[in-house]
Amino acid sequence: MWGVFPWEALFGGMLLGLSALILLYFNGKVAGISGIVGGLLSPKRGDIDWRLFFIAGMIVAGLAANSMGIPFPELASTPADQSSLVAVIAGLLVGVGTKLANGCTSGHGICGIGRLSPRSLIATIVFMASAMITVFVTAFI
Repeated sequence: MWGVFPWEALFGGMLLGLSALILLYFNGKVAGISGIVGGLLSPKRGDIDWRLFFIAGMIVAGLAANSMGIPFPELASTPADQSSLVAVIAGLLVGVGTKLANGCTSGHGICGIGRLSPRSLIATIVFMASAMITVFVTAFI
């Protein structure tokens, strides 16, 4: 639809960076999704509204983009013989990894690297290497 250059990725990345900058500038908070959602699971007084608005904004923006004809990314299809248990275990492992790394790809990859955090740079390298190995193992072996 947009041609050869990945304009959607460029535009999406710019919007992610802008949203992280706005949240940091006006609220002093890092736009790490796991931390935002985690803060809703163990809420502190006066710290819920901005989290709900941030998550609602992500949902509304996605729906608005889709209504303008910008398609949702295709989700990876799950083989018919793969159980839901595998998906649940995978989700739990992602949650454990997020907890061990003290943040997720958005917190470390977008916000941490943007702030020149060495810890975030290392965490992002580990995330990306793990993702590449996982894709290789699941697709080619």
